[in-house]
Amino acid sequence: MIFVGFGFLMVFLKNSSWCSIGFNYLIACWAIQICVLFTGFWHNIMKFTEEHKEGEKPHEWEKIHLNYDMLFLADFGAGAVLISFGVILGKCSIFQLWVMTTIEVFFYCLNESVLIEVFKVFDIGGSMVIHMFGAFFGLSVTFFYQPKAAIADVRELGKSNYLSDLVSMVGTMFLFSFWPSFNAALGSGASMHRAIINTYLSITSSVIASIIGAKMTHGGKLNMEIILNASLAGGVAVGSAADIIVSPWGSMLAGFITGLISSFGFAKLSGFLREKIGLHDTCGVLNLHGIPGVIGGIIAAIVASRAEDNFGA
Repeated sequence: MIFVGFGFLMVFLKNSSWCSIGFNYLIACWAIQICVLFTGFWHNIMKFTEEHKEGEKPHEWEKIHLNYDMLFLADFGAGAVLISFGVILGKCSIFQLWVMTTIEVFFYCLNESVLIEVFKVFDIGGSMVIHMFGAFFGLSVTFFYQPKAAIADVRELGKSNYLSDLVSMVGTMFLFSFWPSFNAALGSGASMHRAIINTYLSITSSVIASIIGAKMTHGGKLNMEIILNASLAGGVAVGSAADIIVSPWGSMLAGFITGLISSFGFAKLSGFLREKIGLHDTCGVLNLHGIPGVIGGIIAAIVASRAEDNFGA
């Protein structure tokens, strides 16, 4: 997902397709490495704070344990960076992207530690931790990357052709195929089982919704931008609650509604925000990751509040 999925999804920008996949390749590797360090650092800080509050013995700095879970967490951090990269795609140099990555991973790991360790959020698939953070970090950063010039050249910068869209579809298919395992990576047993099923049902529903949304907003014709992106929105929306939803209709409904919302976002909202507040979002990250991430957080809160009914506790 990190190297093939995100990499090829960004190839739709035909004038920057080599930079898209090359920058993705390099930055993902760098983000994975430093995410291991920063995750260990902030988890130690959180543990020190908790022990100090409870009056326990002085905290001893622990070594960072390298295992599957740590590598998964590092991949998640790289995913957040690549989401932000999608906002400034075609507008940044490799050095600018490297600086953004280093700063973002530092704060991503802080945000992840606070949400998981302090607020104890349900977020197995990272709707809030990964997608929402990556999207809104990128949207805030884009105002520093020549937004006026990008908007003035929006037709050329966002230009694709038949071949670039076809190659980009490879990235979409990879993301679609592996999203259930992405959301379930940190689960085990019944939790992993539910996460895989719910994600699969939700993302297939968002594919159907994106087709409907594309035809509704483009005079009965399909639009590749919507198909490439909005079809994946269900995987984002169900991420936080993937392991705690017990009724299949819930994940299917979440995916379908989010797919429609994302479709209309690509068709209408992106242009509106570009005109009104000067927001230039190259890949439509707000519609694929930002808004669905917010929806995912709301779904998790609702499902968690009904946990007693869901699990018969």
